[in-house]
Amino acid sequence: MAMISNLDLIRRVPLFSMLTTDQAQSIADSVVKRRFKRGELIVEQGTKSNALFILLNGRARVLTADHRGREVILAVLQSGDYVGEMSLIDNEPHSATVRAEVQTDMLVLGRMEFARCLPESSSLSYGILRGLVARLRNADRQIESLALLDVYGRVARTLLDMAEDEKGIKLIRGKVSRQDMAKVVGASREMVSRVMKDLEERGVIETLENGSVVIKERLTHD
Repeated sequence: MAMISNLDLIRRVPLFSMLTTDQAQSIADSVVKRRFKRGELIVEQGTKSNALFILLNGRARVLTADHRGREVILAVLQSGDYVGEMSLIDNEPHSATVRAEVQTDMLVLGRMEFARCLPESSSLSYGILRGLVARLRNADRQIESLALLDVYGRVARTLLDMAEDEKGIKLIRGKVSRQDMAKVVGASREMVSRVMKDLEERGVIETLENGSVVIKERLTHD
């Protein structure tokens, strides 16, 4: 990554893809690169930070926790995703914690540079707005799941959301952690394990040797 210029890195981020060369160069001159170790906090719930964090590579999870330390996973961030814009816009503390799942490289854009760039680029402002709307829709969907679906339905919906279509086969790559699944659906690990076991015994899903999961039959969350 050391051989790649900030401008080249900026061009790879969908949020900045519609910027003019001058606009992209202006942001490239303002960002700094940071590397976060596995498990390291990027932003912390209840605190304020003064930057937008753009994920270049790696993976990070967005989670919230209560005073007893019980966690709910809200989202998993991949390359091109970003966090911190809400706190920059309303100057309120972060509503969730973001932690690196693996070694993760990010571009960091400070508050003043962020505030300067928004009015200069309608495409950047629109991109931020679209991102906020997407998060609102996701929050609505999670509220719906918690309010209207039982644990079985929430597990089924989460599996479908995680699956990728590969030559007509729905596949979830990588090991599906029962503990992480429990934090996503708001249930105990034991309950999630029972649901997953039932789905496997019924032949609806199959767990491969590498931990990946194949959805073999129609999976509904009704």
